[in-house]
Amino acid sequence: MKNWARANKGFLLFLMLFGVFRTAIADWNPVPTGSMRPTIVEGDVVLVNRIAYDLKVPLTGVVIAHLGEPRRGDIVTFHSPRGGTRLIKRVIGLPGDVVEMRAGRLRINGLASAYLPLGRSPEPVAPRLETAALRFDETLAQGHHSIQLMPDYAARRDFGPVTIPRDEFMMLGDNRDNSADSRVIGLVPRALLIGRAERVLVSADMLGNWMPRAERFGKSLGR
Repeated sequence: MKNWARANKGFLLFLMLFGVFRTAIADWNPVPTGSMRPTIVEGDVVLVNRIAYDLKVPLTGVVIAHLGEPRRGDIVTFHSPRGGTRLIKRVIGLPGDVVEMRAGRLRINGLASAYLPLGRSPEPVAPRLETAALRFDETLAQGHHSIQLMPDYAARRDFGPVTIPRDEFMMLGDNRDNSADSRVIGLVPRALLIGRAERVLVSADMLGNWMPRAERFGKSLGR
């Protein structure tokens, strides 16, 4: 064993540095569900900036320093407070915010979000099975992004008002009627944040023939 380790010390060093890089600086996250459609789709692999908010001891969750604060509209990866599954959603509520939803429309700190219709789109929900989706440009206080609603789904389109406590965040999927987000798992403590999703690295059609979707390679997820 010692001889093998000595002969392969370069490879072992590479693996160690690779592990440090992935757990402390940057990572990639395959997306298996459509909860962030139309922004992120099934089969995307996104690049995650792990030092966007916190610097952590490599291979652990121990925070050394806070490097930034999540902003409303950021797309983040985090560990679910219910079960620990890694999820990817959009930050909607910041600490101190008062958030409510009525008929699928958000109101944050008393200010109603604006919704510009973008049209209808067929939405895949399973191989060779589609439903209709209505897409909108949602404008919050700090930017805008695309979301979609699926009228044929029985979804939770009303909640709140909810006041977000210190060091917690409300996360919603852009696919509002098909997302297990803070309406299901609750608010997300800062300690469970992993990092900010920056862009799509690669993508493949996982609901079809697994062919690469070159038009999505390198797509920015930022503002």
